[in-house]
This record gives sequence, structure tokens and C-alpha cells, in this order.
Amino acid sequence: MDKSAVHAELEQARAGFHQLLDSASEQDLHRPSNGTRWTNEQLLFHMLLGYLIMRALLLLMRAFARLPAGAGRAFARLLNAATAPFDVVNYAASRLGGTVLGRERMAGMFDRVIAKTHRRLDAETEADLARGMHYPTRWDPFFQDFMTRADLYRFPTQHFHFHRQQLTLHTPR
Repeated sequence: MDKSAVHAELEQARAGFHQLLDSASEQDLHRPSNGTRWTNEQLLFHMLLGYLIMRALLLLMRAFARLPAGAGRAFARLLNAATAPFDVVNYAASRLGGTVLGRERMAGMFDRVIAKTHRRLDAETEADLARGMHYPTRWDPFFQDFMTRADLYRFPTQHFHFHRQQLTLHTPR
């Protein structure tokens, strides 16, 4: 894995997130997004949430990567079976976070999660990055049946770019 490329992608996402927040008017933030039930502000929080969740998934992967493959497959099947409750929590968390936090706190959270991700990535060995586990493929279109830690570092930026296309921001602040 080319760590420098992932670092660059993280920085591009961070800069892009700030640009989106900085250029959006209050009207833009409260406008419905395209293809979701969220407002633009709530969708922006959901884009941030992808990075926050990735950090938790890295911890989970650390445990499951050391277990027999059958344990990870069983866990992924269990999580796939829980897709409906996950979708409800995912929707509600993004709605609440986007409504309550506001642009300044979201920007600060984004900066902190990216900084922590840079430090964590720097500490990874090639052996660490090659470890992986099975994932619930029904939870997100970017989850694959089996993902390495390297794959997981790329996930939130893929998620970010996918949802960026659903934003309906038009007018500068």
C-alpha cells in the first residue's frame, strides 16, 4: 500500500470538506440533498461519520484479524442480518449530528479525525495493512466481503466522494 497516496487522499478530503462548509449558505445547508432523506448539513455530517466509523472498524478488525476466519464470517453474517436496525441508527445519527453540531464543530471534528487517521496510518506496518476480516456487505456499497486494513483506510474517502455527488449546494456564503 502506498501510504503517501492515502495521506494525500485524506488531505484532499479534509480540504474539500472545509471548502464545502465554507462556501455553503445557511439556505444551502438546510436544502434537501439529492437521493437521500437528509439535508445537505446532515449529509455532510454523514460524510464525516464515515471517517469516525472507520476508526472504530480498525479496532474491531484488530481483534477479528487474529481469530479464525470462520469467526469473522459469522460476525459479518450477523451484522448483515442486522442491516435494518443499522440503517435506522445510521439515518438517525446523521440527522441528529448534522442538525445539532453545526459547521464549525463538524469542521473541527473532521480535522481531528483526519489527524488521528494520519498518525494511525503512519504506525501501521505492511503486515498490519495486509490483515483483514469479513464485512457486512449490505451495510455500505463500498464494503467488500473481505477487506484488509489497507482497504479500510480507503473506505471513508470513497464514501465521501460518493455522497459529495448528492449534495445540492449552490450559493456561496
